[in-house]
Amino acid sequence: MPLQSRRPAIAFLLAALVFTLSVLMTAAHAAAPSRLPAGVRVALERARVPESAVAIWVQPVDANRPTLSFNAERPMNPASVMKIVTTFAALEQLGPTRTWTTHIASAVPIRNGVLSGDLYLIGSGDPALSHERLWKILRRLRALGLATIDGDIVLDHSALVLPSHDPNAFDGHGLRPYNSGADGLLINFNTQQLALFPGNKPQDPVQVVEEPPLAGIVIDNQITTSGKVCDPWYRDLEARLENNRLILTGSLPASCGQRFWSAAPLAPPDFAAALIQPLWQELGGKLNGKIRHGTAPEDAQTLIADESAPLAEIARTMNKWSNNVIARQLLANLGRAEPPPPDMVAAGIQAVRLRLSEARIGTTGLVIDNGAGLSRSARIRADSLGTLLIRAWQRPWMPEFIASLPVAGLDGTAYRRLASSPARGYAHLKTGTVNHVKAIAGYVLDQYGRRHAVVMMINHPQASNAYKAQDALIEWVWNGVPVTPRAGRDKR
Repeated sequence: MPLQSRRPAIAFLLAALVFTLSVLMTAAHAAAPSRLPAGVRVALERARVPESAVAIWVQPVDANRPTLSFNAERPMNPASVMKIVTTFAALEQLGPTRTWTTHIASAVPIRNGVLSGDLYLIGSGDPALSHERLWKILRRLRALGLATIDGDIVLDHSALVLPSHDPNAFDGHGLRPYNSGADGLLINFNTQQLALFPGNKPQDPVQVVEEPPLAGIVIDNQITTSGKVCDPWYRDLEARLENNRLILTGSLPASCGQRFWSAAPLAPPDFAAALIQPLWQELGGKLNGKIRHGTAPEDAQTLIADESAPLAEIARTMNKWSNNVIARQLLANLGRAEPPPPDMVAAGIQAVRLRLSEARIGTTGLVIDNGAGLSRSARIRADSLGTLLIRAWQRPWMPEFIASLPVAGLDGTAYRRLASSPARGYAHLKTGTVNHVKAIAGYVLDQYGRRHAVVMMINHPQASNAYKAQDALIEWVWNGVPVTPRAGRDKR
């Protein structure tokens, strides 16, 4: 048969071959995402965690489908990884430059160093009003000439309308700062830092310096020095409150040197009241009235206004160190509206769901209760988290979002991860841990310069032993698949 007459047949055969190969490659590609990498499987087996207790999602940020999807449709407890959901919604709704302003106001003027009326400290729902910033505000007030307040100092918490909060509800440790609730006038994350200085030998007393001191709270320090290994150094430290006495017990190894521990001995409104009195006195101010809670009148005039850091910086503090109080505070802020809803936490949860839906992020199976992930009931699917990471990558505030996440092996809650791995420093990951939960979510830059969204959640009684499976997943992603180098980019 002449070659010319055979060309249609050859073309048909080539087309059929291409189609067959395409079908085979598609089938192989569809099957691949459901298989766990060998290193992950081995690590799970060693941790005695079944594959059914694991959900994974991996996708290059510039791809249209995942390279690995395993149990990704199952809602699971993400622990503190839920904070990236709160972060996404906050950046989407409020913007990375959003700030909060705290006001000092009065309805009467200062005359000859005396305020013949009440002084109002008006909160704005600021998630990060620190002890140092409050000191600066009061120092400015003194610099304006105010020496004596004849009336009261009134603390205005009305910026946030909140449901009741029980700090003991999660684990019975109500004095631990991570259990504190939100507040319209939250100060210093409702946390008293305790600087601990061990002695030179066992049974020596440990010196404690309270930062800041709280009016009405007496420190009963019973902590002693021990000869134990300094890891973990806080294992037997306990705090309890009895009749305004903060009783500190336990020991601190001498080899640890100076350490910082924290407690939340009071509810946020009481903490604010106990904090401001000694601060005002330290600055030489006099108060003839009392400190009380109330609402500033409409005719109160601002004397001093102090602006917070932008949301991008606050989110960085929250995610790097997994600050639950900031997350609770942001969730309530997302629920603010006019007129004010009766429960800004519930309204905030609805706002988060709306922001996710608008961004085409699935909310099936989503359960949010506090925005922090300190919860037994919180749930989200791995594919929803993965899609959220992809959507965040496409947002104009993407750099601020990624910068808020801990860098594996270098800082934040992930500073111990991948310490001896070549992937160290190549992953920005939010970590999450509560009993029976171990989770990670974030971005991994592979050795070929391609970035991937990565999610892995483990819900199992042995979850705490399975961190090596998560590290194995990160290393598997880091090893990557060779891609055509982009112009001007060398292999790292």
